[in-house]
Amino acid sequence: MDARRTLIFVTFTACAGSAAAQNVTEIYKCQDASGRPLYTSDKRDTAGKKCELVSREVNVVPTQKPAAAGSKPGAGSGGPRESSAARASAKERQRDILEGELKNEEELLAKAKEDLAQQESVRNGDERNYARVLERLQPFKDNVELHEKNVEALRREISNLNR
Repeated sequence: MDARRTLIFVTFTACAGSAAAQNVTEIYKCQDASGRPLYTSDKRDTAGKKCELVSREVNVVPTQKPAAAGSKPGAGSGGPRESSAARASAKERQRDILEGELKNEEELLAKAKEDLAQQESVRNGDERNYARVLERLQPFKDNVELHEKNVEALRREISNLNR
């Protein structure tokens, strides 16, 4: 019974094909070499396997109506319009958020530089080889570099807002 309904629906949508775009998805159930079921919608995966059609879905997408002659593109789209005051307010909120993040990132950068300086002044007895000192300091240098890049990116974002 379900297959008959699907066939009727497919026939109906085929008749309405000029008014809508169609997409038919077929789901197959196959068995792999170990006997486990494999479900696929790719017809190529069924080659050389014992498969049966399990489901056929038809997705219908209505076509868009062409714009009337003489109308502006985007006119009558029904979408919300943003006023210049709302746009300025949103831009100001975005600037406030970015400046707050910049302040926080600058504080983290200062703390990271302080930690690096503190670690550079420490010499352990087991670090006779300078490579070990560099290895110990590398995470602190990486942390400083990360915060420097974040500060630079935030400053660049804020300058882009001013344009």
